[in-house]
Amino acid sequence: MPPATRLLALALAASATPALAAEPVALHCERLFDARAGRMLGEHTIVVEDGRVRSLLPGRAKLPDGTRSIVLAGRTCLPGWTDLHVHLGSQSSPQSYSEGFRLDPVDFAFRSVGYAEKTLQAGFTSVRDLGGEVSPHLRDAINQGLVEGPRIFAAGKSIATTGGHADPTNGHNSMLSHLLGPPGPTEGVINSIDDARQAVRQRYKDGSDVIKITATGGVLSYASSGDAPQFTVDEIRAVVDTARDYGYRVAAHAHGEEGMKRAVEAGVTSIEHGTHMSDEVMRLMKQRGTWYVPTIYAGRFVADKAKIDGYFPEIVRPKAARIGAQIQDTAARAYRGGVKIAFGTDQGVGPHGDNAREFIYMVEAGIPAAYALQAATVHAAEVLGVDDQGVIEAGKRADIIALPGDPVADINAVMGVDFVMKDGIVHRMPAAQ
Repeated sequence: MPPATRLLALALAASATPALAAEPVALHCERLFDARAGRMLGEHTIVVEDGRVRSLLPGRAKLPDGTRSIVLAGRTCLPGWTDLHVHLGSQSSPQSYSEGFRLDPVDFAFRSVGYAEKTLQAGFTSVRDLGGEVSPHLRDAINQGLVEGPRIFAAGKSIATTGGHADPTNGHNSMLSHLLGPPGPTEGVINSIDDARQAVRQRYKDGSDVIKITATGGVLSYASSGDAPQFTVDEIRAVVDTARDYGYRVAAHAHGEEGMKRAVEAGVTSIEHGTHMSDEVMRLMKQRGTWYVPTIYAGRFVADKAKIDGYFPEIVRPKAARIGAQIQDTAARAYRGGVKIAFGTDQGVGPHGDNAREFIYMVEAGIPAAYALQAATVHAAEVLGVDDQGVIEAGKRADIIALPGDPVADINAVMGVDFVMKDGIVHRMPAAQ
């Protein structure tokens, strides 16, 4: 094992998760959110065994003697939430741009452990990590019970074009670029159809679960355009077709209209951010069944930080101010236009653990609270292509969270999660329990 890999393994072993509990436990919930129907139900009892929901019973059900009970009085039980757009290996700060030159992978790995735990504690039992070399290793450590965190569907390195958003050499001076040489498909940078195929195969070799491309410029990268298209349709189609061979779905970061059109036409599963989404793009997305993951939180965060001198480099600041402020309005138009919406925050831009604030921003945009909750449950499961999570039903994963109040009646309740169960293991209990 190379030294860097050994250090990464040590970093990810910083805490431990309890073993899977086999004995049955009953959760008594005052209310239950039916994610499939998008409605709130009354009192229910959820019986969990071997990491799965064994049964779902109306009311305060009588159970066999000896069954452990957890009474969640005054609380709503919901399926564990999924955030479809996070970056657990980093978190924005004024030092973010220099840290890439000063820190080692093990530094980011240590940080990711804390970010993962905060995310789980906030009620997010699954995430899709869309770009970061740490995330596949963090995923494995969580799955092995070495650290606490959400279930991770990891993209690994995003696929970009030369000079585009996610080219890892953007911002390097000429001497450093000369020493390192131009990045290629192994590093996730492509410039042809053959490169596109090779980049996907490299992600397969690296153990990714999903493919992420940067179909347009981005806000936080060292490049002047935040919305110019960065792939040809044929290049994206080569990514999508090769990804399909390996059972992968493709998420496309996209701010500009033309880049979105190319990505949708080429068959990506989801458009992330979608700032300049036109009516034509919306029609195309509905025709193709393409999902939209707005990441309103990230837009509002960067627009706010752009007002602070020195927070972003000067090449980034105007993009953050111009693009970030528009995403919430785009999400509102997309919902009214009938585009399918799923939940994502782009946390890592904003602070990890604050993910649920996206629900509040969605409702501010005119999206009904019940739909916003579905976006992080059944919709997210559909985007991921999994059928064992996102609902509380017999046989499904026992990913269950609870919070005081009724989030359908008052969406602000989402910030109060105080019970978290993932795969039948309790990771957070109300203080009074």
